[in-house]
Amino acid sequence: MINTDEAAKLAGTSRVTINAWIKAGRCIAVSNLRRGFKLPRWQFEPSVWPLLQPLAKSIGSSDGWQLLAFLEAPSMALDGQTPRAALEQGVSGERILALATAEAH
Repeated sequence: MINTDEAAKLAGTSRVTINAWIKAGRCIAVSNLRRGFKLPRWQFEPSVWPLLQPLAKSIGSSDGWQLLAFLEAPSMALDGQTPRAALEQGVSGERILALATAEAH
């Protein structure tokens, strides 16, 4: 997990932009106990990054904990893999978004 300053460097943008992305559901963040947010570094990988905003819409929430729970929970529809691992191994984003939509309803 990284903080918003580290995420800004990784994404080549500002901390203000990262905070706006968090609010819009464009990236995953969870509240830090001290202050600010912590973000999973892996979300900035090319296999995951383009799907975050559509995923938030499919799930119906931009809450970081809900997005993390979906991406990190093993799924029978993916033969026990997590959606994140499936994406990293080449499963199509469309399949992951369909799964998110199905689980949200």
